[in-house]
Amino acid sequence: METMYVVEQGTFLKKNGTSLDIVKKGHLLESLPAKDLEKLVLTGNISLSGPVMDFLIHNRVETVFLTPTGRFRARLMIDEHKHVALRKAQYIKLENPAFKLTVMKGIVAGKLANMAWFLARRGRDYKEPRIGAAAAGLKSLSATLDRADTPDAVRGVEGAGARIYFSVFNLLIRNNDFHFPNRNRRPPKDPVNALLSFVYTLLTNEVISAIKSCGLDPYMGSLHEIAYGRPSLACDLVEEYRCLIGDRFVLNLLNRKMVRPDDFHYRDAPVTTYADEKEMAALRPVEMKPRLYKTFIISYEELMRGPASFRRTIQTQVRSFADYLLGTEAAYQPVTF
Repeated sequence: METMYVVEQGTFLKKNGTSLDIVKKGHLLESLPAKDLEKLVLTGNISLSGPVMDFLIHNRVETVFLTPTGRFRARLMIDEHKHVALRKAQYIKLENPAFKLTVMKGIVAGKLANMAWFLARRGRDYKEPRIGAAAAGLKSLSATLDRADTPDAVRGVEGAGARIYFSVFNLLIRNNDFHFPNRNRRPPKDPVNALLSFVYTLLTNEVISAIKSCGLDPYMGSLHEIAYGRPSLACDLVEEYRCLIGDRFVLNLLNRKMVRPDDFHYRDAPVTTYADEKEMAALRPVEMKPRLYKTFIISYEELMRGPASFRRTIQTQVRSFADYLLGTEAAYQPVTF
């Protein structure tokens, strides 16, 4: 086992010989082998025993803590990567306006290309001209990137592309039990947005893991402005996977009817602002039930470790970006369909 997810709220993780036991109110829920564990992801209210913490540190197991809403909260740091020269190159080059603009344009170009290809393919498959028209709109928008000469202009093109793409996203759902009104988050207001936000969080954490193992600083990016606590580089490099992996994964679950409306808790939530993550978790309009969490995680892991080797692809792409910063590669090319 390489990656373990624990999502059952109110559980306690303890070491038992060669296994990690998940316990709730004195009852053993599951016993998982600790051998070959490389990554542990804990979502929400989950506690660890001292021996478990010692095991994670001694075996250098990457441990990620997420909030109940699926947002990144903390990461168990073993030590800092020793590749100082790489981080120095990252800081210097991403502060250079011309280099930064080139990186931004490359990232946005890859994202637009993926969305356009995907919509064009689904438009043909579903014989839906509105999807095809959106794909054509994205291709036309891509041509304006060359004329974008400021970071704000590039971000404007990226935002316009996202609006075109999500304007037809509901037409990609072939399941009458679900509807996509628009893209909304923090918190998501409907089941489809909840699924999208969760898979984007998982993908962002994949990228953060690859960034840190490579020696880069996840907080110094280009397309996403620097903000306290925001892993801007991870937010940049995850863009190429949103449609390529995340959206297709969610649509596959929905269209194969692996998800049902009763897999969610629903709340009347007129609140539009929240004091903190705890209040957001308590008042969010829609929340996945434990059964769906488990189904989602199992399917996600099968995808990431499957024949397409998406996890390996992400690691390779981050190393390629590092080589670009060091000058050993002439350009960085996002993964496209």
